Amino acid sequence: GEWRKLHNVELHNLYGNADIIRTLKSRRLRWVGHVARMGNGRRAHKILVRKPEGKRAHNRPKIRWEDNIIRDLKEVDYVGDWKTLSQVRVTWHAYVQVVP
Repeated sequence: GEWRKLHNVELHNLYGNADIIRTLKSRRLRWVGHVARMGNGRRAHKILVRKPEGKRAHNRPKIRWEDNIIRDLKEVDYVGDWKTLSQVRVTWHAYVQVVP
């Protein structure tokens, strides 16, 4: 019943060998598939697919959400249009499950 910090070894023993990078990629793909299947009028969908206007601010990252999605799908040997793929929920879910 006492609070204390846990060391990495203790956390590993508690939770096993969870790969955080794989978890993040999988959840990112799951979320983006959900948003891509939303209607065009939904705010989240508009934000995901719109192209920003103007120039990027100095020292801002050049990578976009879409670039991350494309990179994640290339790791599982998919090079087509991710927006089309995401419309078929079963197929999209299969790709989400095998992301390394």
